[in-house]
Amino acid sequence: MSGATTAADRRRVNRGGEDRRREDRVQDHMPLVGHLVREMLLRVPAHVNRDDLLSAGYAALVHAARGYDENRNVPFARFAAARVRGALLDELRGLDWASRSVRQRARRTDSARQELTAELGRLPTIREVADRLGCSVEDIEHADDDVQRAVVFSLQGFATAGAEDMVTEPSAGPEEMLIMRERLGYLRHAIDALPERLRAVVQGYFFEERPMARIAEELGVTESRVSQLRAEALTLLRDGLNIHLDPALAAQSPAKEGCVARRRAAYYDQIESRGDLRARLALTGPDGMPVAA
Repeated sequence: MSGATTAADRRRVNRGGEDRRREDRVQDHMPLVGHLVREMLLRVPAHVNRDDLLSAGYAALVHAARGYDENRNVPFARFAAARVRGALLDELRGLDWASRSVRQRARRTDSARQELTAELGRLPTIREVADRLGCSVEDIEHADDDVQRAVVFSLQGFATAGAEDMVTEPSAGPEEMLIMRERLGYLRHAIDALPERLRAVVQGYFFEERPMARIAEELGVTESRVSQLRAEALTLLRDGLNIHLDPALAAQSPAKEGCVARRRAAYYDQIESRGDLRARLALTGPDGMPVAA
């Protein structure tokens, strides 16, 4: 009887030890969920709720801890990242994405802004965009939220895309991982090379997740101006990345002239001068996760 009791006690102790290890894995890798959510929020419409993504990610992390098998010799971080990415993608699929008409309006508005930017050498006003599209300023203002939801920015062109295009393939091989790490390095260098105000907006809005009103207050401008600065920064980032990563795609953009062209060329050179391939790869680890500064 005592032997049976001792065996049962040992089983309970083993189960308790395994439970603690699972809890430790979950606690240790909660920052991983936050990173993956932040990474995704950079490439999805503004209406996507951060808390919903975090909730789905944490639930996936718990399930990953329960299903993890150490005998397979797969690092838990890699195993969990694949599960979390899958859960975030499922969460996105469940969202009510913009209708076709809203997507069409997004493309028309974006095209008009790009054409006017090329012609004027600056970001156009809402009135100028409305005149180009043959609608009222109120139409543009009322549609901005819907248009924002229809625009999904990808690394290669910030183009409208579906949910499946918004996350990195979780089972990337060594070559794909190397390419992804190089792109992330270029993105980091492109952000660092932005003019001070544009960099402040990008870091504050996307990375620090601060409200636009707070950023506007700190910069001493209106929220509308912050929105314009954000759009200008994203355009610069897009073109800067395309220049270095996809010249053929960059060649499709209208050529700039005068001081605008010189400023852009200087910005592109600054991205390149930030470092070589080794320096860009050093910003992330072998698993593509950012390396702490």
